[in-house]
Amino acid sequence: MAHLEKPGQTLGADIRALRKTRGMTLVDLAESLNRSVGWLSQVERDISVPAISDLAEMAAVLDVAVSSLLQTSVAPDEDGLIVRANARRPIGSRTPGLTEGLLSPDLTDSFEVIHSKFEPGSEITAPLVRKTQEIGYIVTGTFEIWINGKHFHLKTGDSFRLRGESFRWANTGSKPCEIIWVISPPIY
Repeated sequence: MAHLEKPGQTLGADIRALRKTRGMTLVDLAESLNRSVGWLSQVERDISVPAISDLAEMAAVLDVAVSSLLQTSVAPDEDGLIVRANARRPIGSRTPGLTEGLLSPDLTDSFEVIHSKFEPGSEITAPLVRKTQEIGYIVTGTFEIWINGKHFHLKTGDSFRLRGESFRWANTGSKPCEIIWVISPPIY
């Protein structure tokens, strides 16, 4: 029986996963970046390394933070397998009071695992709808979530599921709330 090795975390694989999750072809993304399909194909295969300005444009088109495309240094024997607490990739957030880190080694699986920290008073008021399936587990604190307009007050140990429903959230508590999310397909 042949032994198949999973390739380690690569920038190209993450870009490909994000592009596919968004339903974009190589042509779509290349045109959005004003680049050739050949160049983008080489980036996705880790033959070419994009400049930081290219990464910023890709991040904008793919609607992710530039930090989520930056690789952290990983011991060769741990690459693609282990994510150390001090080497998590920050996802970045445009929401004040929310910080997130990627717990998954990369974005090449059919899901991703995210650690989110919501500071007291943080919230989103406009509902979001994502073409994902998500599970959230409240590690610490309290969390308010509205799913399809229905309000839920969650506390440590509670969990919730989203399957493409409209949702918004708030941390109305006096302490930070930490949540572990499993999201499929990867969106960050």
